[in-house]
Amino acid sequence: MRARHHRFPLRSRGAALVVALLLLLVLTVLAISGMNTASLELVMAGNTQYQQNAFQAAEAGIEQALRVGAFNPGGGVEHIPADPSQTIPIPGTNNADSFAATITPQLGGAAQPAMWGSSWDSFSTFHFEIESVGRSTRNALARNYQGVAIIAPHDPTVMPIDPTSPELTP
Repeated sequence: MRARHHRFPLRSRGAALVVALLLLLVLTVLAISGMNTASLELVMAGNTQYQQNAFQAAEAGIEQALRVGAFNPGGGVEHIPADPSQTIPIPGTNNADSFAATITPQLGGAAQPAMWGSSWDSFSTFHFEIESVGRSTRNALARNYQGVAIIAPHDPTVMPIDPTSPELTP
């Protein structure tokens, strides 16, 4: 048997190797780009979770303020915890999440009358604002506000507002 030898033209030698290496380079660049995108999305998802944790901590601060707050219109600003520089850690978070809340009387702590001409003029209301700051990992911060109106017995020194008075007409 005679062996046949095929000869390739000189111009085609190594062309397949160059094309394969270029394709491999393109695939490597795409893989690295995909890994960077996945890493960035993982960090973004983590930051969103930390922001949600801070929001929930701030909501817990509002709930705590509603539960233990004195809501005394003449008492001034009330801090929960009592020291405004401190925070209360949230149980179950390994002390990673915490809150601090402040209750502030609104309108100078003055009683507000009920609506004029209604049967509601037998009581007054005192208005407060709760500001709660929640903190979480990676310096995530959420600041939530809640308004509160406390109904109290009628204050005879507060006059009901007459909607027909000239001061209220535009």
